[in-house]
Amino acid sequence: MLLEINNLYFSHSQEKPLFQSLNLKLDEGKIIALAGESGCGKSTLLSLIYGLLDWNEGEIIFDGRKLMGPKGNLVPGESDMKFVAQNFDLMPYATVADNVGKFISNINLAKKKEKVLELLDVVGLVEFANILPKYLSGGQQQRVAIARALSVLPKLLLLDEPFSNLDFARKIELREKLFRYVKENNISLLISTHELQDIIPWTDQIIVLQNGRLIQNDTAEETYKNPYNPYVAKLFGEVNIFTEKEISELGIIRFFYYPHQIKISENGLPAEVLESRFAGNHYWNKIRFKNKEIVMFTNHQLQDSIQIIFD
Repeated sequence: MLLEINNLYFSHSQEKPLFQSLNLKLDEGKIIALAGESGCGKSTLLSLIYGLLDWNEGEIIFDGRKLMGPKGNLVPGESDMKFVAQNFDLMPYATVADNVGKFISNINLAKKKEKVLELLDVVGLVEFANILPKYLSGGQQQRVAIARALSVLPKLLLLDEPFSNLDFARKIELREKLFRYVKENNISLLISTHELQDIIPWTDQIIVLQNGRLIQNDTAEETYKNPYNPYVAKLFGEVNIFTEKEISELGIIRFFYYPHQIKISENGLPAEVLESRFAGNHYWNKIRFKNKEIVMFTNHQLQDSIQIIFD
């Protein structure tokens, strides 16, 4: 067990606690998503694990050792652990390469240079090696900070919304190289996100927080197929949510259906097409079924009325 959180209690103020008796266990060598909407406690939990905040009660055990937090550490942070937060803390007057190589030994400079270039390749910034951080975008600075964190091969890497400042093309490039690198080097990764669809293929586990409460902790497949509640289902993107009354009235079997799970069938139930729009690899359709407006995806444009089934 790499990380264990037991009965953690934390509050920003005395009036309303954020975490109450939070319990969590993380195994070594896993890529774990920490998911939830903004304000649910993701960034705060990462800061607590890394030792930037003091907790009120409970314990955090990392690699068999109880962590003390700021009260017990002269210098904030924990050894064998790196945290890339929303502020990147780069050295402004050092080049990108020097920032990445900050924690790498100077004993063998040729080997150090080779390692820095390897890390810059992981984050897609080789051509920016000799540039100062101030000339980089926010997303590029974030990637420099990630490369620097990887340079020490930490046992646990904490990333707070690492793809939030990236355009789609860069996001695809970074996530594949990053996840492959941490797996090859047996680095455990805890990554916070509010867009699970970005990282589903690489995650071993998804932890979902809602208002400071841990509400689901499962594999990616199990979380997607059996979300605990509508809040979890919505983290995967567009979804149709049904109340208990609607489930009974519409004759369906569960509270959620993703748009691709509603299909056209000659033996289906009648529905009215309200909108049908081209959306790249599918058509996005708004339909009305028994006075309920729902979204479905198809591979062709829809018109007028159709018959549907819930798969």
